[in-house]
Formats: sequence, structure tokens, C-alpha cells
Amino acid sequence: MSDRLPVSPGGVRIDKVVTSGTFELDGGSWEVDNNVWVVGDDVQCVVIDAGHEAAPIRAAVGDRTLEAIISTHAHNDHVNAAAELADELGAPIALHSRERELWEMTYPDRVPDTDLDDGEVIVVGDVELHVIHTPGHSPGACCLYAPALGVLFSGDTLFNGGPGATGRSFSDFETIIDSITDRLLTLPAETVVLTGHGDSTTIGAEAPNRQAWIDRGH
Repeated sequence: MSDRLPVSPGGVRIDKVVTSGTFELDGGSWEVDNNVWVVGDDVQCVVIDAGHEAAPIRAAVGDRTLEAIISTHAHNDHVNAAAELADELGAPIALHSRERELWEMTYPDRVPDTDLDDGEVIVVGDVELHVIHTPGHSPGACCLYAPALGVLFSGDTLFNGGPGATGRSFSDFETIIDSITDRLLTLPAETVVLTGHGDSTTIGAEAPNRQAWIDRGH
């Protein structure tokens, strides 16, 4: 575990756990490192994107109550540790309803415990996480915006360098550009973007590159 991030006035902090495994879709398999985010105070927390390895995520949770496992989308590398973590710690798994077909590729005999809805507000400690539906990388992809922390958890919608991949099934480039333009680039420029893979960025750093993304087509 690494990267202790800013703390809210009420003591909510963000911890980063990097897990490793494979992303599998359309018959292909790729080795990937995933950023798992644990958001909470000393009493309770939520996990955003439980990928690959339950043990290091569980260690980051510690003796706190895990209130929810929030999946920004259902690609296997973002959910394949969710069931083990949920069963061990008694936490519900939240996922947008339009991700069910992707979810079933990893969990054909299990359904998420609750839907993640656009505009929903999830409260952990003194911090609100606002759910923003951002389709494109996948149909039900969502981001989580924490105004009090000045942070956006972007899943695989927005990265340091541009939009998430749209060259595989269930994705669409024009849709992800619209989602980023209408839902994310309208956030304050100083908002820190904590991504599903790789390095963080800010809204202000990415916004000037929108036309370049469109011109290159990815």
C-alpha cells in the first residue's frame, strides 16, 4: 500500500492499494496493475474497485467497518476480488445496472447487492461521494466525485493522458468523449483525478487536450 492522500476536516483519508493480475475481454488477456482506493476515517470506509487480490485490500481496510464495495464498472480486473472481500467483511457490492452483462462474465451465479445510480450520494464519515454516470468505456461506467476532498475517482473513464479505452466490446469513443466533456470537464480545474490505472492527474491538466483526443480517435 502507498500514497496517503489529503485528509478531510473530519478525518476521512484516501489510501491507495495497487494490485496486479489480468484483464480479460473479447478473447484477449493483458497483464495490468490496478489502483484500488480505500476511502474512510478510523471507524468506517468504502473500497472503490476491488480488483485482483483481496488480501492487500483487506489489510488497508484494517479493523474498520467496510460499508460498501463500489465498482466503477464491471471489467473483471475491477471486480474479481469483490466477492471474496464482500463475503469476508460483510459488505454490499454496488454497481450500475447497465454493467450486469459484463459482471456476469466474472460472476455468472451472483448479482451485485445494490445498484449504483447517477446522482446518488454515498456518505462515508464527513465526506460525500457523488455518483456520476459516465458511459463510454462501458455502458454503466461511473465516476465518484468527492467535493470536500477535491477528488474525482475516475475508474477507467479518464486517465492521465486522455479517455479510457474504447476499442473493445461494450465501449464507444463518441460516448466517452461526451461523458468526459459534459460530466467531468465541468468540475473545478484543480480537481485531482484518481484513476483506475497509472498516475493521477487533474481536470485542469486534461481539459485543454480534448480536441487532441478527438483528432487522434482514442
